[in-house]
Amino acid sequence: MASQGNPGAELDYDEEGEVLDFQPGQKAKVPQLSVEDVKAYLEEENYEENLKEKEKSDPSIFGSCRNLSADAHDDSTTFQRVSIAGEVTCRVTNDEVCHASKMLLEALHMRRRYMDLSQQFFPITTSRFLDNGAQGGQNIHDSSKYKEDDNRPVYTPQISNPWEIEFLPSAKNMVKARNGVFEVYQDETSEQPLNFPYPRLETYIADMCRLSNFIEDGPLKSFCYRRLIFLSAKFQLHVLLNEGRELAAQKVVPHRDFYNIHKVDTHVHASSCMNQKHLLRFIKKTLKNSKDEPVMESKDGTTLMTLQNVFQSMNLTSYDLTVDRLDVHADRHTFHRFDKFNAKYNPIGESRLRQVFLKTDNYLNGKYFARIIKEVASDLEESKYQNVELRLSIYGKNMDEWDKLAKWVIGHDVYSENVRWLIQVPRLFDVFKTNKLLDNFQQFLDNVFLPLFEVTNDPHSHPELHKFLKYVGGFDSVDDESKPENPLFDKDVEVPSGWATEENPPYGYYLFYMYANITVLNHYRKSRGLNCFSLRPHCGEAGPVQHLVSGFLLSESISHGLLLRKVPVLQYLYYLSQVGIAMSPLSNNLLFLNYHRNPLPEYLARGLNVSLSTDDPLQFHFTKEPLMEEYSIAAQVWKLSPCDMCELARNSVLISGYPHDTKRYWLGNEYTKEGVAGNDISKTNVPDIRIAYRTETLMSELSNIIGAPDASA
Repeated sequence: MASQGNPGAELDYDEEGEVLDFQPGQKAKVPQLSVEDVKAYLEEENYEENLKEKEKSDPSIFGSCRNLSADAHDDSTTFQRVSIAGEVTCRVTNDEVCHASKMLLEALHMRRRYMDLSQQFFPITTSRFLDNGAQGGQNIHDSSKYKEDDNRPVYTPQISNPWEIEFLPSAKNMVKARNGVFEVYQDETSEQPLNFPYPRLETYIADMCRLSNFIEDGPLKSFCYRRLIFLSAKFQLHVLLNEGRELAAQKVVPHRDFYNIHKVDTHVHASSCMNQKHLLRFIKKTLKNSKDEPVMESKDGTTLMTLQNVFQSMNLTSYDLTVDRLDVHADRHTFHRFDKFNAKYNPIGESRLRQVFLKTDNYLNGKYFARIIKEVASDLEESKYQNVELRLSIYGKNMDEWDKLAKWVIGHDVYSENVRWLIQVPRLFDVFKTNKLLDNFQQFLDNVFLPLFEVTNDPHSHPELHKFLKYVGGFDSVDDESKPENPLFDKDVEVPSGWATEENPPYGYYLFYMYANITVLNHYRKSRGLNCFSLRPHCGEAGPVQHLVSGFLLSESISHGLLLRKVPVLQYLYYLSQVGIAMSPLSNNLLFLNYHRNPLPEYLARGLNVSLSTDDPLQFHFTKEPLMEEYSIAAQVWKLSPCDMCELARNSVLISGYPHDTKRYWLGNEYTKEGVAGNDISKTNVPDIRIAYRTETLMSELSNIIGAPDASA
């Protein structure tokens, strides 16, 4: 005890912190801290010291963050920021922070390696932090697939013939497949292929297993979950403090609001890009004007059937047709029933009508389908600011599929400034093998990729295909992800030439061989001065979470991504690497996930690179503008602000496969730059405040990982 009656003496406390024998004039002494409090305090002190040491040894990591923020702090980006000191160590031990940071950095390095090999996009901000953290230098790894040239004139929509395209002379190279991947040789006598690198299957399998272990790691799951919850809370605070400023910034922008900013439907299938009323009117109009036109052969192949004959065989007249009779709209009965959903592609339940009206390869060479696509494109041109990336199918059954598809596009002049194409490859090898259309998986790959290498080598070998490919942005892999499969496979898996069973290869197997061939093809096309392709598969709608692991490693962006809500490690990695995610809440609502449970608003708040898309307007939408319908329902249900909606629209343009010059025209000349410097509010209607917040938050998260003790060692 302290001395009685001694002025200035300190007080003593009992074990519960109560004062013992207080006397006037005595000084209060700070209560003793618990062992846990002392440990947490010391860890935080050590963490701060480590950050300072990191900054001294490598100022570029943190200095760049401050510099970019300082550059952004002009009048247009003056807003209230939320700053939390020592946030990483909250309820997480120092060892766990180091453990989690090392794993996250390893995963980010993996993805960047795959993206760089395939000429696909990896964000400059994340890349810069990875370089500086790993090497301690100030070199900025420019992984942007777009080379900036500020002296070029701004792109304006072309009005000349879109099919007037330069034809290069033949390169006279030789293309051979080795273990499922095509390689390019200088000529027939060359023994070594040209230096077009791609990852080996063994490397991919090892990386897949490594990432699959990451997502099951307890400390890493806890760390990522807490970071995601923090990002949600931080965004809510940002909105609470700055929503008024963001709205005020939008109000002063002339001639820009949500309706007249460019937005892209990055996930929509061509065969269902119209709504049901549009299809009904088109069928009735065609039946009225072309009823005597032969449209298909009879079942026995002996006679030709006119359109009127087809309807008579179904006991139908034009007067009988209604949208209810068409029966193409999904409903409550399609929930978790992908088989019933696929049946909705057949109007009136008749595959014959689908063959006549919704196919590119039929007796009429897809004439009716081309007409209805052009009507949809005309509506888009009238709206001016809505654009789509329509998916056309290449099945891999025959070698001539590409030529037929290209002739359909060129022959019917299916072109619009508001339309670009993606090629979807259904995962149907098991069906083709069962029907004896293919002998092994290598034949499937030959049919999909060999014509692309041939036309790159010599454009005159497939002239229509050469013209068509200029307007193709990438590839998609489609099918029902919920089909049972073994998602992981080992290095002893059969090579494609040896996969001759009727069992369908797993999702990751399909995706790897698509990625590997696209990688070599992109190297080849880049060396010839031609456009490259990206891989943008359906991923994470259902099925095993390993699909999302494959998507993270191999894909520039994905469609759906619903299962990320169940895997915090992958969700945080998708955020850090800004993987594009095209989400379709109305589609999900009738197939896999009720609307109110959709994670899109959560993803958007946390800063994931999400956009809205329609998927299948024929099955899910009612209006003439399905993309606007998607935005309007999302805005009403989730109370999205004008800034949120414009941010989603801007994301859709960035995710899309439209050419670099087109994006400059839509988003501003500097759109590839980091932060506020890359935003032109007069084009995007997204306030600089929102862009600054997103950039600073991402850099803060990356700084926490890089700055963890020994994380980047």
